[in-house]
Amino acid sequence: MIKYPILKDNATIGVTAPSSGVEAELHELVHSACKQLNIKGFKTVCGNTVWNQKKAKSAPKEERALEFNQMVVDDKIDIIIPPWGGELLIEMLEDVDFENMKNKWVLGYSDTSVLLLAITLKTGIATAHGTNLVDLREANLDETTAMWESVLATEMGESIVQYSSSLYQKEWQFDHPLPASVFNLTEKTIWKTVTQATVKMEGRLLGGCIDVIRHLIGTPFGDVRQFRKEYINEPIVWYFENCELKTTDLQRTLVQMRLAGWFENCSGILFGRSAANMPVEDYLIEDVYQDLFEELNIPIVYDIDCGHQPPQITFINGAYAKVHVENGKGTVIQEFKP
Repeated sequence: MIKYPILKDNATIGVTAPSSGVEAELHELVHSACKQLNIKGFKTVCGNTVWNQKKAKSAPKEERALEFNQMVVDDKIDIIIPPWGGELLIEMLEDVDFENMKNKWVLGYSDTSVLLLAITLKTGIATAHGTNLVDLREANLDETTAMWESVLATEMGESIVQYSSSLYQKEWQFDHPLPASVFNLTEKTIWKTVTQATVKMEGRLLGGCIDVIRHLIGTPFGDVRQFRKEYINEPIVWYFENCELKTTDLQRTLVQMRLAGWFENCSGILFGRSAANMPVEDYLIEDVYQDLFEELNIPIVYDIDCGHQPPQITFINGAYAKVHVENGKGTVIQEFKP
């Protein structure tokens, strides 16, 4: 049985940095996001890890885990949203108190998805793959990003619908930030399928940033078979986003996942847009998707709203999803099914 937190009105958001913290020159990003959230009625509480960054992490792993553990059990904190991702979250997993974890949302993407997937696999508590805190510093969010609130306020047994975006951001421009908008949405969104046909898939959602969640394979934090045995009866729909992997590295990772049993009883796979996916010789990203389709004989959809080319749909690890892709457009219905 999957357990779903629920986002309450005027909730208190705990901000902690289980991966990367924020350098001094970028502290204003956090302040701006907290200000906008406060205007919307939320209260924000920032931990000490948020304001530091050294040696590719916010703090030693023990400090990161301690602050996260404290926020998870603190009844005054309703939801946890890290400022953003990073590189080395996996270091702290051994010190996370999964046994005493309370039923509250953790929201984020990139390196944060290591923690999200581990929580759901080990505890059956649903987690939310979506926007980072710093991307909430705009008064008027795009329609896709703004859905995070509605999705997290969905109650057990209810469903919520999200749609593919109209436009997406091709690349980040930190040196030329736009004054009126967090994202520069200029490119037309087109969800694609390997077969170039209408695709439907349904099952329990699991996924994250494939660069980092792959390192859970073979650890106590990535036991997909045990999760399926203990918490769900339905097939899995995987969603992945690729931050930095070339095509051959992505292919090696997908083969490893298959060999580790991650794709057993899988009804379909979704891949987010990516500025990575660089070809090696003449091995293109389309070849990777085609090889996976031929190996697994299940629907493969790519260039969806997920990952480092925002905006992104809020995917709930553990929720039951029905995905429909037709003529470049996608619909995702998530049912908060026990």
